[in-house]
Amino acid sequence: MGRLKKVKQNRIHHEGVATLVLGLAVLIGIVALSWWLLAASCPIAFWAIFIVFTAVYAVIVNFFRCPIRIFEGDTTDHVVVAPADGHVVVIEEVDENEYFHDRRLMISIFMSITNVHANWFPVQGLVKMVRHHNGNFKKAWLPKASTENERSTIVIQTASGHEVLVRQVAGAVARRIVTYAKEGQECYIDNHMGFIKFGSRVDVYLPLDTEVKVEMGQATTGNQTIIAQLHDTTEGEN
Repeated sequence: MGRLKKVKQNRIHHEGVATLVLGLAVLIGIVALSWWLLAASCPIAFWAIFIVFTAVYAVIVNFFRCPIRIFEGDTTDHVVVAPADGHVVVIEEVDENEYFHDRRLMISIFMSITNVHANWFPVQGLVKMVRHHNGNFKKAWLPKASTENERSTIVIQTASGHEVLVRQVAGAVARRIVTYAKEGQECYIDNHMGFIKFGSRVDVYLPLDTEVKVEMGQATTGNQTIIAQLHDTTEGEN
């Protein structure tokens, strides 16, 4: 199973700065108006409004946290780490028809609105393809979301020759997928691959002989939990 590693530091992701500033202004406005209208006549109502809206804002702040994490495993060779915080909702063989056009092992991680929504590269290598698709905004945990929702697809070739496909999938609430990966760039575990605003999922497509290291329903921590081990293609060679 994957294990948790040290978190170097936390900060607010730049994707959330505008949202948080606007949200703080709205919060201050609501609290000020509630104080003016209710503080004297109905203090219980004022404090109820204050607590509810402050809690909502705290959830949004948590959502836009941007941990800077360092993977501390002995090696990153053949290792596949979780690309996101969340829970494993799919581990199965599927037909991947956008790039591979064959059977692949898919591991999907669903991010709720309370999770950090920064995404990390799951493997190290060379980015071969980045492609964005417009689409629907169905609930992210539905099977068809991977092929019908708005999504971004990234294909990475590792140093050992494996090709790994990662797909950022928008959900029913999410309305923006940000992908930092660029074709032709080298990518590394520890680096951010992108960001998805509000509830969504990330799918990872792996060779069928990959060894799965997680279970259904297991919580994952992006860049920390080892979700799979790629087959060592040098095994058996002299």
